[in-house]
Amino acid sequence: MKKLQFFMFLNLGLFLTAIGIAIFKTPNHFAFGGTSGISIILATLFPKYNVGNFMWLVNGILVVLGLIFLGRKTMGWTIYSSFALSFYVSLIEKVFVLSSPLTNDTFLELWFAVILPAVGSAMVFNVGASTGGTDIVAMILHKYSSLEIGKSLMVSDSLIVLIAAYLLHPTSKDYDLAEIEEIFAMTHEVCSQEKLLGKGKSAQKWMALDEAMRRQELTKRAACLLRLEKRMHQKLEEENMLHLFEEIE
Repeated sequence: MKKLQFFMFLNLGLFLTAIGIAIFKTPNHFAFGGTSGISIILATLFPKYNVGNFMWLVNGILVVLGLIFLGRKTMGWTIYSSFALSFYVSLIEKVFVLSSPLTNDTFLELWFAVILPAVGSAMVFNVGASTGGTDIVAMILHKYSSLEIGKSLMVSDSLIVLIAAYLLHPTSKDYDLAEIEEIFAMTHEVCSQEKLLGKGKSAQKWMALDEAMRRQELTKRAACLLRLEKRMHQKLEEENMLHLFEEIE
């Protein structure tokens, strides 16, 4: 009975993690790290193959490395978890074919992309197993260096996130006023700060711009903020959260 309960909780945790990856992470290109992050990067570079295909490949390579450097005894249920997670992701991708995010609410998508794998992983860890993936990399780094497992995971996942940031251009949804204006489908009057001032070391200061241009751009930004304020109040009223916002304010 205990073995059956262990197996059920293990698979339920893996399935919840797979839902978070296939339904919410992949369509939004949320590459937080781990094998899902690597697979999302590879699927972006090679769009002919989906994330599930690359998860099989990446997990297979990591399992082989784990067997070589950690041994069969240490790997234990990690081998099963690695391939079971790949199977569940592939299954969900075939059943629910998504060419775009499930909703238009990026924050909601992000919430589920974080919560579902977090709950799933917690269930897996709670029964004494592991989801595999970069956990294997962390265990190898821990064994052959002075790095703790937590720090090893941070190193490997940070590297994946940095690569994803370069390839997936996350600034397409940053907090530049021009980007926010575009997201809310308003007029496209505001010029992005990067386009206006440049970027990096060659970027200008606001005061270096012509006075007439500064005045014109700041007027546009002020008008945009007023439109945003109306849209924000409308959205808060729709979600019955206006009173909460006013209390916090």
